[in-house]
Amino acid sequence: MVSVQYRSFRDFYPFYLSEHGRSGTRRLHFAGTLLVLLTLTAAVLTGRWMLLVLLPVFGYGFAWVAHIAVERNKPATFQYPLYSLAGDFRMFADMVRGRVPF
Repeated sequence: MVSVQYRSFRDFYPFYLSEHGRSGTRRLHFAGTLLVLLTLTAAVLTGRWMLLVLLPVFGYGFAWVAHIAVERNKPATFQYPLYSLAGDFRMFADMVRGRVPF
């Protein structure tokens, strides 16, 4: 497999979306990202910083289950960690806005 080197997130994002073609995958990513945001908010508002240990469990856990059980592909996180993290939040926002189907 030849590795593509993306020069920008703008170039990467269409690939990211293509790796999330099934609605079940997108929904599990959405749930994980929502839990990350809610947990982060709760930690900040309550000062319960131990909640932060849950962030990777929610963020990666839901995503990896989606890729293994639903999409049946390898998460882009392994090859493009920063772009993939940005892609999670961008896709979440695009789903909220109705730009990416739920």
